[in-house]
Amino acid sequence: MRTMRAGTRRRVGLLLRALRWGAVIGAVVGSTAGYGFREVPLLGAIFGALAGATHGALLAGAIFGAEIFLPPTRLGHTLERAPFLVSFAMKLLVYGTVIVLVIGVRPGWQLAGAVAAMLPSSELATAISMKIATPRAPSVALAFVILGAGIFLLQMGRLVGEQTLRDIVFGRYHRSRTEERFFLFVDIIGSTPLAERIGPDAVHRFLGEVFRLASDPIDDHGGEVYQYVGDEIVITWAVAEGRDGARPVACYFAIEQALARAAPEFEREFGTVPRLRAALHGGPVITGEVGGSRRAIVYHGDVMNTTSRIEQATRDLERQFLISGDALEQLEDLEGFALEDLGLQPLRGRAVAMQVYAVTARPSTNGQKTV
Repeated sequence: MRTMRAGTRRRVGLLLRALRWGAVIGAVVGSTAGYGFREVPLLGAIFGALAGATHGALLAGAIFGAEIFLPPTRLGHTLERAPFLVSFAMKLLVYGTVIVLVIGVRPGWQLAGAVAAMLPSSELATAISMKIATPRAPSVALAFVILGAGIFLLQMGRLVGEQTLRDIVFGRYHRSRTEERFFLFVDIIGSTPLAERIGPDAVHRFLGEVFRLASDPIDDHGGEVYQYVGDEIVITWAVAEGRDGARPVACYFAIEQALARAAPEFEREFGTVPRLRAALHGGPVITGEVGGSRRAIVYHGDVMNTTSRIEQATRDLERQFLISGDALEQLEDLEGFALEDLGLQPLRGRAVAMQVYAVTARPSTNGQKTV
């Protein structure tokens, strides 16, 4: 299915990027260490780069591979539910073990030494052998400090959103700017009567599980969770990023599929399964950083209010997913979706009617919805 392919491509692409950067950073560090070989500084730098690239790729592959591919698994979900400090400590222990093994065994320098031994001159092989035999405690300590800082940043990114964290750290929206964005409002149907039936604690767990299951499809389609508002998720894309593959539309149906796969568990624990309705709209917003002791990236503009009104119209029009004509004009690759033109529709609080469409996923040849 398109969702699985998109998710797999995204994860593989992230892993390849991590491997590339790990190898580059490792090569720079290794060449610096190799250049310190007094007898053969130039050759030492070359072989040091080989050793460092090997170490960097191994560490990046192991650590970032786990961070990229583990979250969708059962073990990853268990870690997500764990308290911040527990998850942090477990990752530090596991990833630290990997670092100790790599620094202790030094496979990159072993490889460099084996290649250097084939050269006519023995000075380089001797220098590399001494490098392998050098005490490793300072290197391990430094690696643990860097690893701890890295894991902390990754964990913080999961708490506040990776894109939001980057934007705040680098001051992207320190000065407000105008952007073209899609907004997808996804509402969980019937949460109020459900709370009356099973109680607030159970409905909190119900909503938390829905939001957790929605996170992977959102990530797979390049979306960013702007906020959770009661029983609603607000997801956003820059128009330039969301246009290709109609990502906001595909994201909604991917969330539906993820919830459908988990329906037996919901039925068993809560006596019901989650049902959704949604609205998609796009247009200009003012994006900026606000707050003092707690800072956040916020969006202001009529697009937000209009998307909310379209979501309310799903009840009146008895449709599950509505998209505005404005958003539809900016999307590409809609072949996998069926559109029903509902014409100009009055929206609450707006003087001018808006063109809206109902969207459904077309069944694929194997009987499953194409998303």
